[in-house]
Parts: sequence; C-alpha cells; structure tokens
Amino acid sequence: MKNLEKVYDPNHVEDRLYKKWMDKGYFHAEVDSEKEPFTIVIPPPNITGQLHMGHALDNTLQDILIRYKRMQGFNALWMPGTDHASIATEVKIVEQLAKEGISKEDLGREGFLVKAWEWKEQYGGRIIEQLKKLGTSCDWERERFTMDEGLSHAVQEVFIKLHEKGYIYRGARIINWCPVCGTSISDAEVEHTEKEGNFYHLRYPIAGSSEFINLATTRPETLLGDTAVAVNPKDERYAHLVGKMVMLPLMNKEIPIIADDYVDMTFGTGVVKITPAHDPNDFEVGMRHQLPQICILSDDGKMNELAGKYEGLDRYEARKVIVADLEAQGFLVKVEPHNHNVGTHDRCKCIIEPMIKAQWFVKMEEMAKPAIRALHEGDLRFVPERFGKTYLHWLENIRDWCISRQLWWGHRIPAYYCADCGEIIISREKPSKCSKCSSSELTQDEDTLDTWFSSALWPFSTLGWPENTKELDYFYPTSVLVTGYDIIFFWVVRMVFSGLEQMGEVPFKDVFIHGLVRDSEGRKMSKSLGNGIDPLEVIEKYGADALRLTLVTGNAPGNDMRFYYERVEVNRNFGNKLWNATRFILMNFEEEDINLEIQMKDLTSADRWILSKVNALAKEITDNMDKYELGIAVQKLYDFAWEEFCDWYIEMVKPRLYNKEDLSRPAALWTLKTVMINVLKMLHPYIPFITEEIFMSLQEKEESIMISSWPVFNEAWHFSSDEQEIELIKGAVRNIRNLRSEMNVPPSRKAKVIVVSEEAKILDVFERGKVFFSVLASASEVVIQNNTAQIASDAVSTIIPDATLYIPFADLVDLQKELERLTKEREKLEAEVDRVNKKLSNEGFVAKAPAKLIEEEKAKRTKYEAMLNVVIERINSLNQ
Repeated sequence: MKNLEKVYDPNHVEDRLYKKWMDKGYFHAEVDSEKEPFTIVIPPPNITGQLHMGHALDNTLQDILIRYKRMQGFNALWMPGTDHASIATEVKIVEQLAKEGISKEDLGREGFLVKAWEWKEQYGGRIIEQLKKLGTSCDWERERFTMDEGLSHAVQEVFIKLHEKGYIYRGARIINWCPVCGTSISDAEVEHTEKEGNFYHLRYPIAGSSEFINLATTRPETLLGDTAVAVNPKDERYAHLVGKMVMLPLMNKEIPIIADDYVDMTFGTGVVKITPAHDPNDFEVGMRHQLPQICILSDDGKMNELAGKYEGLDRYEARKVIVADLEAQGFLVKVEPHNHNVGTHDRCKCIIEPMIKAQWFVKMEEMAKPAIRALHEGDLRFVPERFGKTYLHWLENIRDWCISRQLWWGHRIPAYYCADCGEIIISREKPSKCSKCSSSELTQDEDTLDTWFSSALWPFSTLGWPENTKELDYFYPTSVLVTGYDIIFFWVVRMVFSGLEQMGEVPFKDVFIHGLVRDSEGRKMSKSLGNGIDPLEVIEKYGADALRLTLVTGNAPGNDMRFYYERVEVNRNFGNKLWNATRFILMNFEEEDINLEIQMKDLTSADRWILSKVNALAKEITDNMDKYELGIAVQKLYDFAWEEFCDWYIEMVKPRLYNKEDLSRPAALWTLKTVMINVLKMLHPYIPFITEEIFMSLQEKEESIMISSWPVFNEAWHFSSDEQEIELIKGAVRNIRNLRSEMNVPPSRKAKVIVVSEEAKILDVFERGKVFFSVLASASEVVIQNNTAQIASDAVSTIIPDATLYIPFADLVDLQKELERLTKEREKLEAEVDRVNKKLSNEGFVAKAPAKLIEEEKAKRTKYEAMLNVVIERINSLNQ
C-alpha cells in the first residue's frame, strides 16, 4: 500500500498510466484456444479526422465494453484502424497543393498519389493519438488502414469475386453527383437539409388540341430533359389522355402521356413530369416504359449541348432564364413558395445533382436477402431493438449501389479497357493483351472505389481475409458493433451483407446503437453553428475520466444526449470523492494491518451490510452491462460509492477506526479495503485512470486493475438480515436528520434520542446500533425502551415502521411548528390510508389483481394505520 497525493491531478497521472498499459502489452490479444474471444472492430475514423464528441462517445462505449470483458476473463480484442476517406482526404491534399500554386493535374495521377501518401504519413495518425488521450484500450499492435497492402488485396478480391458472380456491373443509372468535387458520392455523404424554394406550376399543351395538362416541379430546368408526362392508371380524370402526346414547353417536341402506379393521384394535380436522367424515381419509370434518357447537365453543373439555347448556363442561372421564358410563352401558371428537403454534399455543402452516368454498380437484390433473414432469424440483434426496423426498411427498398468515384486517392477499380475493340477486362494485374482481340492497347479505369466498399469488409479484412489466418478463424465473427444511429444504412448494412457473402456468417452478433451528443440546448454540434466542443480541451481541464463519465451517465442506447460542463464538474468531483475516501482508508492503516485476513464471524452487522450490498451490486451491474445498459449501471455504481459507501459506511466505522483498542477495528479496515477494491473494479471500465491509480495504492497482489478479475456474486457474502437491520437504522437516522433540519437545529448541538418499540427484535437492533447515532445523527445518548414512560410531553418525534423516535427538544423547538409538522405528517398518512382503502374497495381491482398484490396492499394499510395512530397520539399529547 502507498499513500496518495493530497489532490488528484489527471495531468500527472493519465499519460503515465497509459504508457504503463502500453508497455505491458495489456491491450494486445493473441489467439488462445483456452479462452473465449470477445471482439470489437473500431468504426475506423477518417485519416482527416479530428477527435469530436461523437468519436469520444462512440469510443468510450467501446472501451467500457472491452475493458469489462477483459476483466471477465475473455480474450478481448479491440481492432483499431483508420479509413482513407477518399473525398475528404483528396480535398485536403488539393487545398494544400493550391497554397503552393499546384493543381493535382499538374502532378499527374502518380505524382499526386506520392503527395497523398506523404500527407497520410504526416497527418493520418493524428486522430489515433487523440483517441489514446481518451484512454482507449485498442490493440494498437494490430492497427490497420483501409489502403494498407492486406486490405487493398481484400478489396480487389471482393470486387473480382462479385464481378465473376455477376453482382458487379458497369451501366448507366442515376447517381448522386457533386458538381463541385466532380465525383459521384454515396448516400452516406448526402445530407438532406430543408431549404427555401418554390413550386413552379406549369401547363403542358396536349398535342393537336387546345387542351392543357397541369403539373408542378421544384426544378423547372430539368424539363429540358423530360421524356414523358405520367398519370396514375386509376385516375379517371386523365384516362382519356393516356397514349396521347404533349408538347414539351421551350423544346418544341412531343413527348407521351403514360400511365404508371408510381404517380400519387392525391398529390397536387396527380400529374408528374418524367425526367429519367435526373431523378431516381423517374429513372425507374423510364426503364419500365422504355423512355429515352436525356442528360441536360455537364459535370460542372452547367447546361450541356442537349439543353438547346440554354447551353453553358449554370443550372441555377438557367432556372431563372427558363422560368422567365415559360412565363413569357404562357406555360407558367404560378410560382408558390415551398420549403423542401434538398440533398447536399456533406463535405463541400454543394447541392448534389441526381444524374444518369455510366458507373460501376453492385446488384443488391440477392445480397440483401440473407441480410434480411439474419435479423428475422436472430443471428443479428439491434440494441435497442427498434433500429432493426430501420435496417429492414432500407434493405427491403434497396437499390443497386454505385461504387465508382471520380477520384485518384483510393482503391483503383481493377478494370482494363481495350482501345481497339472496347472489351472490358477485370484482372488482378494489368493484362498484357486483350482477351478478345489480342490488342496491347489497354488502359486501367481511372475511377476508384467508394470508401464504403473497403470499410464494408472491415470486420474480416482486418483479421487477414482473404487469407485463412488463425486470427480470422478465432476472432470472427466479432461480438458487437458500436455505432451511432445515423450510420445504420451506410455502414452496418454493408458490413452485414458483405460478411454473409464472403464469410457465410454475420460480422457481429449485436449492433449497439447510440445517439448523438448535442449541445446544452439540444442542437446538433456543427462548425456552422460554432457550438462544437473539443473533447481534448475537456480532457486537458478535467481529465479523461470526467469526460468519459459525463458521456455515459444517463446515456440510454439509441437516445441523444446533451452535453453540460456542469456535469463534467460533478463527475470530476465524484473522482475526487473516491480519491479522498481512499486517502482516509490509507491513513487509518498501520503497517501490521496491510496483510490482515478476516473471518466472516469477525464482521459486525455494518460490515456485513456493506459487503452484502456491494455483492448484490456486482450481480446487478453485470446484468446491466450484458444488456448494454451502461448508463444505468454506472448510475448505480455512482450512487452506491457516494452514498452507501462514503456517506454511510465510512461514517459508521469512524468510531472503530479511531479507537485502536476496538477489537472490531481490523474487520472495519478489511471491509473498507475490500469494498473499495470491488467498487473500483466495477468502475474501471468507465473511469480507467483514477481507478488504476487508487487500486495500485490499496493493494500489491495484482499488477494492474486492467487485468484483475471482475467481481462476481458470492453467496457467502449475502447477508439479508444484516441488510434489513442497517436499513432500519439508516431510516431512523434519515428521519432524525430531516426532523432536525426542519427545525434548523445545528449539527453541532447534541441531543438525546429515545427509541420506543413494543417489538423486542427492533429494540435489539437499536441496542446494537447505538454507536451509529452519535456520528450519524448528532445524538448525545441513545435510550432504548418499550414504552413512552418518562418521555417529556414536549419531545418531538419521528416515526419509522414498528418504532417511534423521540428527541427532548422542548427548549429548542417552536411548539407550534412541531404541531404543524405533525399535522402535515398526519395528513400524508391519512391520504395513504385513504388511497389503499379506495384501492381495496374497488371491485375491479380486487377481482383482477393477484392475491399477493392484494395482501401487500392490506399490509400497507395496517402499517400506515399504525403510524397514523402514533402521530395522532403525539398531536394530542402536545395539545394537552
């Protein structure tokens, strides 16, 4: 045992302890057939990333689980790594080059990639170092990167295998196009934000007649690419028009009126314009009706040669001109203000343009089926369960996945094009000649793969796939994935169908979903609002433990939480409470006490009570943590450590500790140390640094709390009768404290406490517990008796079940206030008796309620009536 500094300073502790854990290799896991594995793969942060509160929450939750399982004896592996983040990284590098007056085109592809790898080496590990400040116990010896040699090989193998199976194809379909970044982007990179806009009500003339058909659009510029107008086949209003032609305004050409169930008859006029090249739903309609696909935009967001006289105009400039022309030519009915969700690129904030483009796609229909079955059959579980519906909804409405990106940084698509015959060859290495015409004029596809394509393989590629490694065989499937609800569609789903396709098993058994960390006003943290909070600044000021505890306290799976600095301060204070309690324990240990051993028979009822409580707590906490109820578990630990242990038990044993002649003193010391160690172990996953520092000061048998054993329920430590006894005394002390507080009696003023009960066993409890009242209830003495003889009529009283406590405070108490207090107590008890009587007189309740519940209500009535009679007697005595 060693003494602790007077004040806990995380800045002097955390880095030292983290280095110790790293040096000792505590985070590392090797294959061990004697142990059961528990595996988590980290959601790989982008190499462009800077630690934010979302990262802090996500990684704190993972660290809690991995530390917990490690202490339980599992072979716990937390696989770390980073994602190459194609778009984000390329943007950073392009910006850096621009400051030097260089464009990526100046360097060429190979030169640019040299710069990109240099950037990755310089900045790519920044977020990993920041995660270490948080205390994350990842197996850093196994750190992976989505573009390292092994993972790149895995990406190539999956692409080729899926292509050979017919699941990957090249074709023209609608994709999300970013005109600023010049690339297709995934659904995950599209943010839908509400923007002010308009509904433009138009009328299209029916060819060969004076009739018009009305419709509305938010994007009038796309009408230049209209190839049909659609109505619902059940809509009688337009049945006579189906099959006829309309004149497309401004373009002077005829397009057909078609019938399709896609059209909602109840929305607007029940007529929609169909632009297959610029809307995903229109594209599907166009495929069903074999409509032409006319793309009227260039990659830079300007109108192209198919836009007629509007060629060269920016899409929004064109909108203004087109609306003016529609109005001038009589095709514009009205313009109606309309707020609607618009897709924007999460990186550059540019409004994305749905466009038809020739890209590489993955067919999703067949791969989605086993992913759906996995949830239905229980192979995959969401916590909370409700997120399973979100998962299913996306899978059941899935579209083919666009996997090509017009970027240089990333996994280049292993497709080679023959310049002579146009053949496309998929190959691991560049072919020497065309397999169709033998030409040697072959060039590789310029595009790279969507970042999500490689991260979809993360749970098995990081373990060595496609090689059949011992790690893959042992640690896969992983145990749980921890992630935010905002990423279910994009990453979780892709990992599930990829794991099932390549490994034949789900990549994880459980998906533990958490919410977002919002600011104190409930707003999402963002750069634009300027309300982001840097976790590193919080750690610098308060320590990592205080931040971690704040992020998990009150946190329920799937729910958002608000971040308050006041809570960080409260949680820092909790750490100080543990620190000071340990210093108190250590100060009372003598040299000869260090290795003391105690028999259960040597313990007092207070010792057995706290031992029994911490024993039961271990069972509860284990159950909560196994259910991912991490917030509930830590709140129980917090309450127990602060209230039961520090505020009650430590105060109870002080007289024994201060009396060196007390024969029960060693039992008190042993109990203090034992309970504190158990509390520290259960708190360690949450607040690893301070618990390690305290643990190492209290004992010398184990080299680290990290690799110590998790507390388990011990039947020999279950003392129900002692729990009942001490809880009775605590109830009495609380009542005395409340009574004194109501009458503003200072704690320094001691007073006699008289305990009256007709039950001998109650009197025995208080006889044994007399010592507690001097330290806990400011009692000068405690008198135990079975009647009210010789109790002054002006004594104040408080009632507990089966006993009444009197305090002769006549000279300190305002008699009128005491009568008012007793009157309130009488009214409260009368209300309880009335409530129970009404319940028991309710024929419906009595007929339906279980017999046990009815007996419980009757017992309550008996108890309340007895307490009420005592209060009435007390009021009568004071009124005499």
